[in-house]
Amino acid sequence: MSISKSFADKVALVTGAGSGMGLASARAFAAEGAAVVLADTNENAIRQAADNLTAQGHRVLPVVCDVAVESEVADLVKQTVDTFGRLDAAYNNAGVQTPSVETADADGAEFDRVQAINLRGVWNCMKYELRQMREQGSGAIVNCASIGGLIGIAGLAPYHASKHGVLGLTKSAALEYAARGIRINAVCPGIIATPMVERMTATDAGAEAMKALLAQQPIGRLGRPEEVAEAVLWLTGDKSGFVIGHALAVDGGYTIQ
Repeated sequence: MSISKSFADKVALVTGAGSGMGLASARAFAAEGAAVVLADTNENAIRQAADNLTAQGHRVLPVVCDVAVESEVADLVKQTVDTFGRLDAAYNNAGVQTPSVETADADGAEFDRVQAINLRGVWNCMKYELRQMREQGSGAIVNCASIGGLIGIAGLAPYHASKHGVLGLTKSAALEYAARGIRINAVCPGIIATPMVERMTATDAGAEAMKALLAQQPIGRLGRPEEVAEAVLWLTGDKSGFVIGHALAVDGGYTIQ
C-alpha cells in the first residue's frame, strides 16, 4: 500500500532552517516528500540537519545564505533550481529579535540591522523566488511575520515595525500574483519555544517579560515549532488553494484577547 505524500515531486526552500521553526518546517516538508533546500547563516547547523535528513532518505541541499544580502539570495534560488529543477514552495522564515528598549532610546544601527534581515531579507527572498515561480506559472510562498505584525508591544518597536512591513509586502505581492498561479501568505507565530526565545529569557529582565507574556497566553503554554510548521505546510499546500494574502496567527489565542 502506498502512502500519499502531499509534497511528493515538489521542491521547498526554507530560510532560517538551522533551528527552531525553520528546521521544523524543513523536516516537515521532507517528511511529506519534498526535496528541501535549507538556508541559514549557521553552516554547521544546516549541514548537520541536511546530513540527518539525507540519512533518512530525503533529498536535501544546505546553502549558507545571509538573506540581508541580495546577491546571496539570488545565488540561493539559482542553486535551488540548478539542483532540483524548480521551486514550488518557500518559507521565508529567517529573522532576528531586538532587545527591549523604549523607542527614544533605541540604537539606529540596531534598527537598521533588524529591518535589513526581517524586512529587506523577506523582500530579497520574494524577489528571486517569484522570478522562478513566475516562469513556472505556479508556486506558494509563506512569509514569517509573527504576532509582531498584528499588534504592538511596548519596548519592541523596531521588531514590530519590521514584521508589520512583512505583512504589507505579503498582501501587496499576493495581489500581483494571485491570478498567475502563485499564492503568497504569511504566518504569525506567537511565543514559540525556539532558540531565539531562549536567548530572550536568558537575562533576568527577559525572564520577567516572558512570565508576563505567558500570563496573558490563553492556552497557558509556549507554542511548539512543529505547530508552526504544520501551518506553513498547509498554507503552501493544495488544501489552502483559495487562501491568498492572509496573515495566519498561530499564537495560542494571544491576539484575540
